[in-house]
Amino acid sequence: MENLPRRKPLRLRDYDYSQAGYYFVTVCVKDGECILCRGEQGSPEGVANFTLSKTGEVVEAAINNIEKYYSNIRIDHYTIMPNHLHMIVIISMDQNGRTLFAPTLSRIIKQFKGYVTKQIGYSIWQKSYHDHIVRNEQAYQEIYNYIETNPLKWKLDRYYRD
Repeated sequence: MENLPRRKPLRLRDYDYSQAGYYFVTVCVKDGECILCRGEQGSPEGVANFTLSKTGEVVEAAINNIEKYYSNIRIDHYTIMPNHLHMIVIISMDQNGRTLFAPTLSRIIKQFKGYVTKQIGYSIWQKSYHDHIVRNEQAYQEIYNYIETNPLKWKLDRYYRD
């Protein structure tokens, strides 16, 4: 057991992931299985249009349900790819600038994954997820554009599987 590599923590130490802010989140399907959607050929690099599978439709419903559970959580933008998804999660403050009661980002993603698992009857997800704190407008625009153009660059994506 001593020879096993140590896992690198994915979250920032001492950062409050329930505080107001913008978070770029990537959630991957276990073993990179392409089960969320299928694409129609667009360019040599990507796809013109993705058609969601039944599982992908459940995932999209789960994304849309996040805002129903929490009044101060908004999904600003998302895309569902064949074996992963990207979304911008916004945790907001009240009118006085105070953070409303908010679950942590980990809790939001755990509930999202749990909803999908319950609906389809088994887990499709990798154990964790990737997040990035969006720190300024320029970073937001870059991430938004990345999400928007991700399908067009599917074959260049690090998660691409043929």
